[in-house]
Formats: sequence, structure tokens, C-alpha cells
Amino acid sequence: MEMKQHANAMLMASFAADALSLGAHWIYDTNEIKEKFNRVDGYFQPLPESYHQTKVKGDFTHYGDQTLLLLEALSETSSFELDRFSRMWRSRMADYTGYKDHATKTTLSNLSDGASAETAGSASTDLGGASRIAPLAYLYCNSLNELVGSSRQQSAMTHNDPMVVEAAEFFARLVYLVLHGEAPKNAADKAVSDMGQPAALIKGIEKALSSVPDNTIDTIGRFGQSCGIPAAFPSVMHLIFKFEMDLKTALVENVMAGGDSAARGMLAGMVLGAHHGDDALPAHWLSEMSHLSTIRTLTGKINIQP
Repeated sequence: MEMKQHANAMLMASFAADALSLGAHWIYDTNEIKEKFNRVDGYFQPLPESYHQTKVKGDFTHYGDQTLLLLEALSETSSFELDRFSRMWRSRMADYTGYKDHATKTTLSNLSDGASAETAGSASTDLGGASRIAPLAYLYCNSLNELVGSSRQQSAMTHNDPMVVEAAEFFARLVYLVLHGEAPKNAADKAVSDMGQPAALIKGIEKALSSVPDNTIDTIGRFGQSCGIPAAFPSVMHLIFKFEMDLKTALVENVMAGGDSAARGMLAGMVLGAHHGDDALPAHWLSEMSHLSTIRTLTGKINIQP
């Protein structure tokens, strides 16, 4: 029961992080965020000039919508099947009324040209490709090999850059270890060790550790607020390490730091939700989430693998 409760919190925290980011997503001027939203500790309507102007308060960005689609795909068979997910993803994203990023457009084009689910992915280095894995961690919370393999596959389906796929594996290993009782720092050390000490990830972790005493807005500004792995990966790890005991502040500070807060927040929320369980998540973040009932219905259909 405790494992399932933490797995549920992990999933809900990842979705909540995305919804929290929606209003200020991709605003890079942190002063503008303060002026227009004060402190983002709840959900906000996107601004009229936003990339997400078709959305309303409590909705998800395009990252969260694709994560919800992945959860739906998993609920049908309680397993990850790349071809099934690819077909569902192509059907939904072709007519998607929210923002379509470059990776989505490129992948749709490649699929239309006859590419397979394994080869259609864009060359995008955006962390967003790896940020969708919380539903897989929910399903495979007891099966590391299945979680790692499916996380790599789903990420590569749209973001087939080695850095993104490697990051997806790292976060899969990290959240698995946290769900099984490891503290985030120890889990990060073990995850990179089990992956053979990848230099880029170790460098990002070291940067994050050294930044723990520093202000988060300044730190993410220094690392880079953009979508790409080189900036986003150490920023996510900074949030996890600095706010290990405070999920809410981690996700609020993440949004206040600007840029691609949605991708960062989904992964930080996933790990910290797994660490703390349901009590760490503000109740109104759940009650005001547009797709809460859908998420609960879908998770109710999933048989967590033994």
C-alpha cells in the first residue's frame, strides 16, 4: 500500500507541476513573472500572447497533455507497447489544438513519410521528451528493467537525441530508487553508477550539488532557462537537491525561475512526489486540476506490475 501511495503522489506531482507552470511557461524575464503573477503558488490562466492561449487555468501544457495520453495508452493493457502509443500519439497530435513544438511537428512529418515508431523521432535535445515518464514509473514501479526500457523508447519516439534518451534512463532509475526508499542524493549517485558514470550527467549533478546554497532563480538563470538538456538537466537536479524536503517550494521556485519550467517541474515533481507521498502536495493543486478525474479513472484501470 505504501508503494502505491508514493507512486500515486509521484504521478500527481508531475502533472501538478505542469499545470502550475502553464500560466508563466516560456516567460524568460523573471521580473515579468513577478509583475504579472506575483508568486505562482497556484494555477493561472495563460496570458493572451502565450504559446498556450487555447488553454485555461488548471489545464496542462503540451508536455502534460502527451503525458496524459501516455497514461491512457498504458491503461488499456497495463503495459507499454511502443507501436500502440505511437499510433495514439499520432492520431491525437495531428489534430491537437494546443501548442505543437518542433519535435512534435518533425515526428508527425516523419511518421507521415513512413518512418517507424523507432525511427520517427526528431533530433531535438529538449528535456521535454524525457519529462513524460511518470506514468511509466507508476506502472513499472516494481520493475526497473521494464521502466528503463519503456522510458528510453517513449522519449526516443519524439526526441531521438542520445542526450534526451540518456536523461530519460537516468530519471527512470532515479525515481525507481526513490520509490524504493532511497533518498534523492543517494539515488542519483547509484543511478549514474549503474549507467556506467556518464560524464555529461555527472557534470550536471556536480553543478547542481554545488549550487544548493544559491538562490534558485539566479541558479537556473546561470545554468540556462531553455529547453535543452545542457541547461535543463542541472536545473532539475538543483531543484531536487535544494528542496529535497519541500516539494511545494521546489515547484513554485521552478516556475518563478522562468523559461521551460514545465519540463523541469514535471521531473522534479515526479522525484519529490515519490520521495514524500501524498501529504507533500497542496490539496488545491489537485482539486483545481482540469483533468484530475480522468487521471484517477485511468490509474484505476492500471494493474501495477508485480
